[in-house]
Amino acid sequence: MAVYVYAVTRREHPCRLDGLTGVGPDAPAVRTLESGELRAVVSDVGEAVRPKRRDIAAHQAVLDRLMADETPLPLQFGYTAPDDETVRQVLAERADGYLDALAGVRGCAEYNVKARQDEGVLLRGILEDSPRASGLNEEILAGDTDPRLPLELGQLVAAEVDRRSSNASADLIRALAPLARAYVVHPPTGEDFVNLSLLVPRDGEGAFLDAHAGLAREADAGVRTRLTGPLPPYSFVP
Repeated sequence: MAVYVYAVTRREHPCRLDGLTGVGPDAPAVRTLESGELRAVVSDVGEAVRPKRRDIAAHQAVLDRLMADETPLPLQFGYTAPDDETVRQVLAERADGYLDALAGVRGCAEYNVKARQDEGVLLRGILEDSPRASGLNEEILAGDTDPRLPLELGQLVAAEVDRRSSNASADLIRALAPLARAYVVHPPTGEDFVNLSLLVPRDGEGAFLDAHAGLAREADAGVRTRLTGPLPPYSFVP
């Protein structure tokens, strides 16, 4: 039977899985497979896995339980293997890489920081700070129909938005990265100008949270940051 794989841990991880049910319509028991110094946390699955709310919650519950004792290497939702032997074989073949990765995340959790700026506040700030942008805007509002004016204004505003977003992103990284063991800058999506994941030692979470709170208080007008965590270290699994 196929197996659904949640995470890889060290063999000495307690893997306290009692009472947990796994992904799939039959709510299977969650168990472990061992190979050398490693364990894989798995459950049986009899059909293709789809991201249903109940199954996503079951996946997360397993990782939350594991995180309570020691940081595992989490797999993204939906990873399956043909059978138990395939999982053991992969553990054996990739043992050195998994052990190195586990050492890298040990004692840590992932935090994700996203930030966006209110477009109206940003535009007002650019018009206040740039005489050229302000002048172009006034000419357009006064009825000047020269098609070059809105084009130039749009280009100027776009360049200034990019500059300010880049500076704000660099400021966030400069302030938070020293409090993390590692960090990853993801491509921002939607209206966000930064999407930053940080691997934060659990014994340093207080200092990290204080630093983020200070940044949020001191952010420019219209800038809003969103912090998510602690999370399993998805962004730091090779």
